[in-house]
Amino acid sequence: MVMGESKRRQASLGEDYGKPEPAIRGLPFSKASASKFVSWSTKGAWAGIILIIATWLTIRFVGPGLGWWALTN
Repeated sequence: MVMGESKRRQASLGEDYGKPEPAIRGLPFSKASASKFVSWSTKGAWAGIILIIATWLTIRFVGPGLGWWALTN
């Protein structure tokens, strides 16, 4: 008789059958923690982009406009 894949996995995993698996086998990260890391790193990347743009605007327009420094050509 041929055993189905589900029964074969249940037999091989034993007590661990049905428990969440790590996102990448061998690493201690679950899918939830990997998803949380991606969410935080995406927010951090956008914050960095906004910070770079704000810094450039300040150096290029705000500082010279308020007389803090003068740009040279």
